[in-house]
Amino acid sequence: MMATSSVSSNLLPSSSSRPIGSASQDSPCRLPLASRIFVRNLPYSTGEATLIKLFSKFGQIVEIKLAREEETWRSKGYAFIQYSSQEQAVLALEEMDRKRFEGRIIYAEIAKPLRNEFGDYPIGSGPPQQLHAVIPSAI
Repeated sequence: MMATSSVSSNLLPSSSSRPIGSASQDSPCRLPLASRIFVRNLPYSTGEATLIKLFSKFGQIVEIKLAREEETWRSKGYAFIQYSSQEQAVLALEEMDRKRFEGRIIYAEIAKPLRNEFGDYPIGSGPPQQLHAVIPSAI
């Protein structure tokens, strides 16, 4: 099981501060799917503050989730960074993918959404998928 430490927009520097737990239009559940990036091969010593410094120059960060070991709380070397817009995420991706950071080459990509309970990725747009149901024929 993976433990994550999370820094939300309430803790990140911004022009307006909101109390923890307050709803906003920046809520991660209301943001476009492509506004979240996945960064891997991070040094194990990397913390949230370092990621904020490194990635906030590309736009407003709404949330950072750094994967950590449950027992030791040590970084697993990857993180999810949620931006307030898709354009900011793409800019960060273009600038940071395959860049050297603290002696390691880090890789960035658009994060894939979690699978739903049926094992498929959620459909962002378009017509509904046809279900292939077996219909018993009348005899």
